Formats: sequence, C-alpha cells, structure tokens
Amino acid sequence: MEHMENFVFPIEDALEMILVFDHTGEITYANGAALKKLEYENNLQGRNISEVFPNMFKVSHEGLQTDYPFGSEVHSLSAYRKNMTCFPVEARIVENPDSQIYICMANDILEKEYLSREVEQVRQEAQQALKVKSEFVANVTHELRTPVNGILGHVRELQDADLQEQAVKVLQIIERCCGDMNKIINNILDFSKLEAGKFTLEPRKFHFRNMLDYVKSQHINRMTEKGLDFFMTVSPQVPEHIIGDELRIVQILNNLLSNAQKFTSLGKITLEVVKTARVNDKVELFFIVTDTGIGIDKADKDKLFQSFSQVDASISRKYGGTGLGLNICKQLVELMGGNIEVESEKNRGSSFSFSIWVGQCEEEENSSSQDNDVKAPSYLFASADLDGGESGDVKTYGSPKNMENLKRNLSKLILCVEMDNWEKAEMFMEIVKQLTQGAPQDVGRKVLRLKMAIQKANYDKVIAEYNGLNDLL
Repeated sequence: MEHMENFVFPIEDALEMILVFDHTGEITYANGAALKKLEYENNLQGRNISEVFPNMFKVSHEGLQTDYPFGSEVHSLSAYRKNMTCFPVEARIVENPDSQIYICMANDILEKEYLSREVEQVRQEAQQALKVKSEFVANVTHELRTPVNGILGHVRELQDADLQEQAVKVLQIIERCCGDMNKIINNILDFSKLEAGKFTLEPRKFHFRNMLDYVKSQHINRMTEKGLDFFMTVSPQVPEHIIGDELRIVQILNNLLSNAQKFTSLGKITLEVVKTARVNDKVELFFIVTDTGIGIDKADKDKLFQSFSQVDASISRKYGGTGLGLNICKQLVELMGGNIEVESEKNRGSSFSFSIWVGQCEEEENSSSQDNDVKAPSYLFASADLDGGESGDVKTYGSPKNMENLKRNLSKLILCVEMDNWEKAEMFMEIVKQLTQGAPQDVGRKVLRLKMAIQKANYDKVIAEYNGLNDLL
C-alpha cells in the first residue's frame, strides 16, 4: 500500500468495480463491489490483475505484458471470478505515468446482455406475430371480397331487367350496402399493409381537375339527397397535370368528404385546393374540406387519427364506421410528405386540411413560372376600391399599391366580422386571397387559416388569424 498513501478513495461503496494495480500487475486496492462480483471473501491485495483479466494481461520474467489501450475509452472484457468462471464487463483502465499506477473501473454487463437477448427475442416474436396477423387479415379481406363482389354483380344484372319500382329501390339499397362493405374491406387491407410497412405509393401522371370531377361525382348525389350544398374551388396556380398516386389522393378525399356528408345534416360542404409552395420540380398542394356538421370537442380531437377510434361509442352506433379511415388518411398523407390537421368546435362544423407534395410535369414548369401573372376575376378588383392607377401593380404582392389595398380590404373584412355580416366578410376574404397571390408561404398559410375561420363564422379564431396575418404583413 506504499503507493496508496497519498490517495483517498471515497468510492468504497460505489456500484462500479474499482481495482488499482502497479506496473507489475499487483493489485493494491479493490473496492467492495469488486470483492463481491469477483467472489473474494477477503481483500484482493497481493493478487495479480492477470488473475482477473487473463485474456488481457500476462505476467512473465519481463514483468506485466498487455496490449490493452490505456485511456478513458470503454472496452468489452471478460472478468474471471475466484472459481475461474467469467462474466462480461465494460471496463476502462487509466494510467498514471508518473507513479506507474493503473486504475481499472469496470461494470458488470451480464444482466444487461441477458436483457438485450430477451428484448431481441420479444422483438422477433412480435414481428412474427405481426406478419401472421397481416397475412391473416389479407387472406380474410380477399375472401370477403369474393362473395360481396358476387352479390354486387348479380344485383347489377337484375337492375338491367324490367322490374317494379319497389324492386329497383331494394336493389339500389343492396348495391349501396355492397359498396360500403367493399370500402370497409379496403380500409382493413390498407391498414394492415401500412402497419406491416409493406405499403408503397404508385405515382404517375394524371389530370388533376378530372380527378376532382370524379371525386365530386361520387358524392354529389348523396349530398343532394340530404339537401346539402357542395362547393369546390381550385386555385388557378394548381397545375393541370401532376405526378402522384391518384388512387390514394382520391381515397383521402373520399374519406374526408364521406365523413363530412355523414356528420352534416344541414348547410354546406366545401372543398378547396391551393398550391402553397414549389421546390425544384415538386409542388405542395393544400386541401381544405369544411362542413357545417356536428363538430368535435377540443378534448376529443386527438382521438380522431388513432386506429379503431371514434370520438365516443355513440358515434359508431349512430353513424357506423370502423375508426380506421382517418388513421389511414394520416399515414397516406405522411407518405406523400405532408401532414393533416383538423379545426373544429362542437355543433359548429369541422375543417380538415392536409398538404401533400407531388411532381409537376415538365411541360407545365415554364407556365408555372408565370403563376403570379394569373388574372384574378375582374369583379373582385372592381370591388376592391383601387384608388385608380394600373390594377396590374395592385395584383403584384408586396408592391405599395398591393399592400395599401390589402390592408384596406382587411380592415373592411374585420369590420364585417364585428357587425356579424359573415356573407360580406367572405366577399372581402376572396379579395384578400387574390391580393396575396404569390405571397411567401407563411403569409399564404395565414390567409388560408383566416378563410377557414370565416367560413365557420368563428369570431375568436378570425380575430386570432387576422392579428397573426397583420403581424406578418
């Protein structure tokens, strides 16, 4: 212990094993953890470090020999107990060149390695269970499709025959039920693929507005039957042709519009599409689906995008559904590089908005550079109180005339809101929207949020978004 006289060890009770040895390998100090782990009843003093780490240290007539890289770096070693059984440790051995004293600090990782193996085994078992579940779901859904499509085919054959009016109505109900059943089957299959990580997008070129017309045709009859108004607007900056997964974009819109129709008994449903950004050959499209339906409590909004979740059990009983649709929409939107959000209040309607990134066709890239020159409807600027001069300068975002008219129309808009004249507020909102064509993305997003709040006649939200837009301007 002559080398240890000037050392103080406040680490006797440390959980880490501490061993001190000299240049010959003789151990001069071992703390309680080292004695316990190495199973020495008495002190380890006088023994050699090569007895503890025989694979790393050797003793010969030339002294202690080792290839161990002394320093603060941690290495994996095997430590031997008194009975010559071993266990894995993570150790670091530091050297004091002046006194030729070495300090070894080691942690027993036997339990850690055991638990790691257990975790890996559990992980593999979980993966296998998920695989079995996915295969089972895929097989079951494919099996279900066969009888459903069989029923659907026979119903359509019967509809072509001469039948009484009552029979035709029954067949139409059966056809609609089969269609709903197929939607549920497809949702379960898509969810299974997404959960298993086997879902892939299939982007291709398609005509964007024709796709929207197809979506509209699928919902307009049911909305008309319920007496609902349906409005669809597409910004002129949205390309005619885009490159994306048309089937999945249709699926997202169908789900959101079906929910809007399902939960709305009076009023209107709107679908709006705008282009919000462009990076190289990619453009960001922003979709807003707004309804005047039953709405959602703020406390329940987090449940919307969870698997197999409804806001409450009565929703499922009254309106039906598996609780998978919005979760699938969320995952599809994220696969397309975007995100989906909802703004809603109980009995005040809901606004679902989502963004996706799609490819822009080469033949449209040149025309897209003229996006800011798209002419707005003349009636908008006729009502914008332009102060004379060239209206072209007014349409150029950021110009003095543009900013002057933008602030003036925003003031008129907020005055209409204060007077509870929401119809006129929507008119001024349309002017503001046209005056901010070509604005930076953060301004464009604020304008969209303000428009959504006005459509829902949400006073508090309008004031908040109006103040936020003013700050940006």
